[in-house]
Amino acid sequence: MPVAIGPDQDIADPTSRKPTLQLVLASTSPYRKALLARLGIPFLVERPDVDETRLPGEDPKDLALRLAVAKAVAVSPRFPSGLIIGSDQVALLENEILDKPGNAENAKRQLQKASGKTVVFHTALCVYDGQHRNYSTRVVPVEVRFRKLDERTIDAYLSREQPYDCAASAKAESLGIALIERITGDDPNALIGLPLIALIDLLAERGFNVL
Repeated sequence: MPVAIGPDQDIADPTSRKPTLQLVLASTSPYRKALLARLGIPFLVERPDVDETRLPGEDPKDLALRLAVAKAVAVSPRFPSGLIIGSDQVALLENEILDKPGNAENAKRQLQKASGKTVVFHTALCVYDGQHRNYSTRVVPVEVRFRKLDERTIDAYLSREQPYDCAASAKAESLGIALIERITGDDPNALIGLPLIALIDLLAERGFNVL
């Protein structure tokens, strides 16, 4: 069942803002939901139920884009007149994809590998137009240079943050920023999971002005 979200509330107030098109976030990620809520517009949240298995030989950027589109398309039949937002992120360290670690052991291993190196986060975005049955996409890369991390620093961070649901094991919006030397990209929100600058552009192309 979709969940309505409005600014600073759990249930959107339809009398406070009346957008011409219904907005739906095809994601149950709390990070993406929080980012979209920053825009102060009502939206719904719906689980996309998409198989996120990487195809053989699939490029990380292509993987992120394919899954962003798949999430939006999967939700679209339930909202035939809506604008559906799908997003996915793939973190790449050299030639290795850093998935969500799931536990402390995997997170520590990821941070040891990332120490002193650059991880590229490819965040893909799709806005599916249910009325016209087509969509627009963007991929926003962000480069994150990690500090040199010793074992004590990694252990102290993991004990406090426990970022086991974050690709590459570092929450840049929280204490994970202490692990980072430099962030390079067009939109810092993309690193957290939803590139708001690109999203505003794609929504405007579909007649949805957030202001």
